[in-house]
Amino acid sequence: MPFIDPHAHMISRTTDDYANMRKAGIVAVIEPAFWIGQPRTNAGSYQDYLSHILGFERFRASQFGIFHYCTIGLNSKEANNRDLAEAVMEILPVYAVKDGVVAIGEIGYDEQTEAEDLYFRRQLDLALELNLPVMIHTPHRDKKRGASRSMDVIREHGVPPEMVVIDHVNEETVREVKDRGFWAAFSIYPHSKMTSERMVDIVQIYGAERLIVDSACDWGISDPLAVAKTAALLAQHGIADDAIELVTYRNALSVYGQSGQFDEADWLSLQSPDQTRCFEGNTILRGGQNPRSL
Repeated sequence: MPFIDPHAHMISRTTDDYANMRKAGIVAVIEPAFWIGQPRTNAGSYQDYLSHILGFERFRASQFGIFHYCTIGLNSKEANNRDLAEAVMEILPVYAVKDGVVAIGEIGYDEQTEAEDLYFRRQLDLALELNLPVMIHTPHRDKKRGASRSMDVIREHGVPPEMVVIDHVNEETVREVKDRGFWAAFSIYPHSKMTSERMVDIVQIYGAERLIVDSACDWGISDPLAVAKTAALLAQHGIADDAIELVTYRNALSVYGQSGQFDEADWLSLQSPDQTRCFEGNTILRGGQNPRSL
């Protein structure tokens, strides 16, 4: 069974992660634009970051047989730096229309400030203008209120719920997300957010419709194999194959496919990678190494 990891910050991960993900059956990843751990000081650093996830990271993934896409946005944490936020908003429309962009995101609330609300709304308007899906980051603190508020604002702006993924959902928020017609995504972490064991309970209670499993792997303690491991645990608990396929592959394909940029024909037709290929004059075979077998 192939898998999609629709939320993975691969710029933070190693080539071994890509190789292991491919061996585990992951055929495609989506990399959401987000905070890199160190506050950015100017729009130029944002431009380089967005260029990286649109360029070299896409190339690097392909060298391990994985098709790479991304979402474009100003993250909620950095929306509180007004000067930076204004400058970034000027460049987002340029990047959001490039090949491989499947959504505006991840956007939403962090501390639920006035500035976060302002730039959240402006980016929802951009998504409407470009007819792109939206990936929503729900806050880690005061999550229930933040999730409800996010959905209220989305409705107010007229973005159809079927175009929106509410991410970092948990037991506290899943019912409202589903009842209001949005897609509910769950970030599977080793010790926090949502575990594979808890995800089994969620699927048993709510079914597989409009539920999405992702790893949200990044520069912190996280697991790039979380999607595949969760699929295995779901199977062990007797969840039907078609339900597992929905939450680990088909649902992500359905929502992000609305962008016109996310098509399984891309990875189904992907040839065995030539690891001697260059990007800006360099290959992934640092120091003249031999290509790896995948």
